[in-house]
Amino acid sequence: MTGASGRTLIMGVVNVTADSFSDGGRYLEPGAAVARARELVADGAAIVDVGGESTRPGAHRVPAELERDRVVPVISALAEEGIAVSVDTMRASVAAAALAAGAAIVNDVSGGRADPGMTTVVADSTAPWILMHWRPAQGAPGPAWADIHHEITDYDDVVLQVRDELLHQADAAIAAGIAPERIVLDPGLGFAKNADHNWALLHRLDVLQDTGFRVLVGASRKRFLGELLGGREPAGREVATAAVSALAAQAGVWGVRVHDVRSTADAIAVTAAWQRGAAPTTTATQDGA
Repeated sequence: MTGASGRTLIMGVVNVTADSFSDGGRYLEPGAAVARARELVADGAAIVDVGGESTRPGAHRVPAELERDRVVPVISALAEEGIAVSVDTMRASVAAAALAAGAAIVNDVSGGRADPGMTTVVADSTAPWILMHWRPAQGAPGPAWADIHHEITDYDDVVLQVRDELLHQADAAIAAGIAPERIVLDPGLGFAKNADHNWALLHRLDVLQDTGFRVLVGASRKRFLGELLGGREPAGREVATAAVSALAAQAGVWGVRVHDVRSTADAIAVTAAWQRGAAPTTTATQDGA
């Protein structure tokens, strides 16, 4: 399923953080974050994803109050301008404040597992809930989500196991009163997965599509693309990101989450034109025909 136009939607990323892996600190000041969001929309983003806590490997969690104070002013300003906003958070309290400020979507990278209160917050709203696949580090000291872990987890069949674990979370959301059409599944590329896992999931996006839920793909600037390109730094991974976006769009996903919207918008436009080329060529009718 795609957007109303039938084309895959682009979600542009605004990290209101000091330590995100690709742009940490650039948009920490609310004015800079709002300006960046406007640029993303001008470049073709249908949704702006605002997050106040980094999930890069090795990151430590920030206090809930700090995360909330980072994202709420930005979300409020963007919502007042009529920009569709998703809040990237694992915390129910931050999601609630963001929804009150005008956020339209909750993007939960923990898949609903980090905060048991998140289900109630989403159920009490009308917002779609993006459930990403991620497994916390097994045997980690303290609360499972106290720090951000990306340890590789063993899979017998990564595609089927990710699907089944996401469906388990979706079933829990539905049981709590969240309508299926409000649920979006994200395979969680790079989260408790190595490069081979990521490519397997991308190659078999049809498995997630066949669940009937909308699907979001977030490959932007991730490490497995840098590995593919010989160790290239995040800023040099935009062409690879756009290529993944185009292939994901061709697979029919609902959305792609990216940092550089323009390159992905161009790639998706090419994909759409390519697909139109499969239709029979029509010719103008002659007068009197």
